[in-house]
Amino acid sequence: MNLVRKQRYQLDSDDEALEVFARGEAILNEPLLNKGTAFSLKERNELGLRGLVPPKVTKIEEQVERVLENYRRKTDPLEKFIFLTSLHDRNETLYYRVLMDNLMEMTPIVYTPVVGAACQQFGHIYRKNRGMYLSMEDKGHIREMFDNWKQDEVDIIVISDGSRILGLGDLGANGMGIPIGKLALYVAGGGIFPCKTLPILLDAGTNNQELLDDPLYLGLNQKRGDEDEYYALVDEFVNAVQDKWPKALIQWEDFTNNHAFPLLNKYREKVLCFNDDIQGTGAVALSGLLGGMRMKGEKLADQRIVFYGAGSAAVGIADMIVAGIVEESGMTDAEARKLFWLIDSQGLVVKNGPRALQAHKVPYARDEKLIDNLLDVIKMIKPTILIGVSGQGQAFSKEIIQEMFKYVKQPIIFSLSNPTSKSECTAEQAYKWTKGKAIFASGSPFDPVRLNGKIYVPGQGNNMFIFPGVGLGASLCQASKITDGMFYTAAKALAEMVTEEELALGTVYPDLSKIRKISATIATGICEMAFAAGLAGIEEPPDIHKFVKDKMYQPVYPKYAAADR
Repeated sequence: MNLVRKQRYQLDSDDEALEVFARGEAILNEPLLNKGTAFSLKERNELGLRGLVPPKVTKIEEQVERVLENYRRKTDPLEKFIFLTSLHDRNETLYYRVLMDNLMEMTPIVYTPVVGAACQQFGHIYRKNRGMYLSMEDKGHIREMFDNWKQDEVDIIVISDGSRILGLGDLGANGMGIPIGKLALYVAGGGIFPCKTLPILLDAGTNNQELLDDPLYLGLNQKRGDEDEYYALVDEFVNAVQDKWPKALIQWEDFTNNHAFPLLNKYREKVLCFNDDIQGTGAVALSGLLGGMRMKGEKLADQRIVFYGAGSAAVGIADMIVAGIVEESGMTDAEARKLFWLIDSQGLVVKNGPRALQAHKVPYARDEKLIDNLLDVIKMIKPTILIGVSGQGQAFSKEIIQEMFKYVKQPIIFSLSNPTSKSECTAEQAYKWTKGKAIFASGSPFDPVRLNGKIYVPGQGNNMFIFPGVGLGASLCQASKITDGMFYTAAKALAEMVTEEELALGTVYPDLSKIRKISATIATGICEMAFAAGLAGIEEPPDIHKFVKDKMYQPVYPKYAAADR
């Protein structure tokens, strides 16, 4: 199907009509063009749609009402996910209108925690292709494969190799649910145009035997293999993107530690890219801690911080907090790192442990003896902040939290592993075991907790607070690269948007329903930094914030007119 001005799929309803070459069912089968029963009589006549849709012309508000009625009949979260996916596949504008109007209700379905279950069942619930799959069998052909994609203009690519999906491990090609979900949040939360997004799954095989034995698994039926071949495939992908869509931002998503850091370090200075698990998670966690410091009236430099987990997310968070401490106190990086204790599967990360350390852990290795369990570390360190990024559900036991509570009046407990089943403790446990004194945040959402006549609203350290705004800003100003300073700026901006009323309820993050305002604010800050540093590829507009807001996608049906053939 050919379209005139493809980059302008979505227009204000009062703008000129969009010319289309497609007619009849071809339009109804294209989710970016389909309006269902909202096609006007004029459009139905010109585009060959008469008789193909019911005679009543409806407004999008009526369509939303019909969608919600059917959606809310479903009680199983995975069935709700499938329902929304089907809507996404047939009418993109209506999907985003429904999602944006009901963001608090539907974000946990579209992304964490339900997307985890959807990825586990991906081959069994697969309906229609969305995005592109690049496998080890495609070596030497990726650039020509990109010509198969229907859009000539791409702003944001989210790519995963499926090797570390949330806290669920290696899901191989089933991990495609993550790039699809992340890009849905980019559109709903950050205003990226849906036709300018591209989810990609890099299929290098899977070491998950259960998937390899599943006849409905849709990925390569082979184990992950040679590292040199893997990196060569990634390099071919990056080069092909630079040739086909040189302005596109690449977001690395859910790669294992042994690949996440090398890929980020290899490409971050060469192309516009970032790793959300490392940099985005770090910025969100730092923002939450800044909120916690506001509650306690303390400074980051006065804290003792224990991490349970020492992977890419943990080190990304730690690096961002170090940047915050340096900014706040004037300490050096080395001095700030002395406030951190990381625990991996062997125990406390130390310099002279039983195994050689992975490179990303080395800066945080201690000169102390190995302690092989969290409880003894808590007893020795007496931390003020405990952050869980282990993927080990219920790792923060009552004994551990109450031991911490002995030494700290308001312990900060961030249980950040996803999905909910992998959370180190629940909000209710954290509040109950500290008599309501804990400052708690989690990776997946928990309901408010009533305890001793008071309601506590747990914060959700959702990366959606950060990555849509960062991606929007970097894309709009055509930045040449994304710096750690940009993520630090995003974290501070997010922390400043938490109201005193929200802090009083115990939450360290703003209401997610304000995500569009949050993303516009963060994107403005990213653009300002890029212009100041000479990293922007466009001329600086007179009013950056207005420039950002004016460029954000709105789910409004455009007018159509048949094009001359």
